[in-house]
Amino acid sequence: MTSETETVPDALRSWSVSWAEYAPVDVTPPELRPDSLAREVPDWAEGAALPTDVADWQQRQDSALVPYALDERGWPLHPHGRTGRTGRNLGRWAENSAADPIVAAGRGQHRRVLLITRGDIGVEAIPGGMLDPGETVLAALVRECREETGIDLAGHQPVILSREIVDDWRNSDHAWVASASALYQLPEQVTALAADDAIDANWWPFTSLTRLDAAITAAGRTLYAAHRPLLRRALSYLDQH
Repeated sequence: MTSETETVPDALRSWSVSWAEYAPVDVTPPELRPDSLAREVPDWAEGAALPTDVADWQQRQDSALVPYALDERGWPLHPHGRTGRTGRNLGRWAENSAADPIVAAGRGQHRRVLLITRGDIGVEAIPGGMLDPGETVLAALVRECREETGIDLAGHQPVILSREIVDDWRNSDHAWVASASALYQLPEQVTALAADDAIDANWWPFTSLTRLDAAITAAGRTLYAAHRPLLRRALSYLDQH
């Protein structure tokens, strides 16, 4: 999976820098192209073929986890600048808000973290997902964990760690993923059963990112790169508290 800015030189990433030759690759899949949307909108995507078809930009910008601007055409611009990709490979134009519950259990050398194996790309990841329309971050955190692992976090008070852009493989100049990550601390492990978008759910060693990487690699699996900063931030918080 390619990093969202791998093909864009650092000096040309900012939207304020002129780049007449910029030719991003269109990553829009067939089901989200205008002719397909006109026939039938997938249940996971909005029906706006172009950003100019979106009617509630002010509301979207006001509720965004990470602020962003619109260009002179009325198209949203990725907050971090050019990505080398255009179009939309996500459910919505601009920010696709996600909730990522980082669930840790136990303490010290016995501490573990709950990860799922994603069904779409087959890597170990935090059991999160997109917010439903009108859903709060806290509600989404609980729902996503319950749907993908069977573990109910209702009644547990999380620590909100960040609200940030995730380096998701589907991101483009005009559609991207922003996540609110939260840490849940359980006294001990509870049974996890994979469901929904997850094909497996397991507890992994969580005393350091190095140890987590080693355990996942030893099992013949791969840690989702986009979630590494979120897990690193959770470890930093746990080590300080």
